[in-house]
Amino acid sequence: MPLDMEAAKAEIMKFCEQKSKSKSKFYFNDFTKLFPDAKAREVKKVLTALVQEEKMVFWSSGSTTMYGMAGAGKQAAAEGE
Repeated sequence: MPLDMEAAKAEIMKFCEQKSKSKSKFYFNDFTKLFPDAKAREVKKVLTALVQEEKMVFWSSGSTTMYGMAGAGKQAAAEGE
């Protein structure tokens, strides 16, 4: 069953807000665990939509890509460079 895009976006944002006190960046697999019945590609589409809406940002260490809430965490100072 395909993911409901708006419901999935809300679930991801809720998850990030709940974890924001301890973490500011999340691995892709952290989000796939939220939707165990969904395919990884569907979750990726939801995350990409959130990045395009500027609610989430990509963060890369060079070897690993992570996702974070826009304006949150240490990477916030470097956003927009």
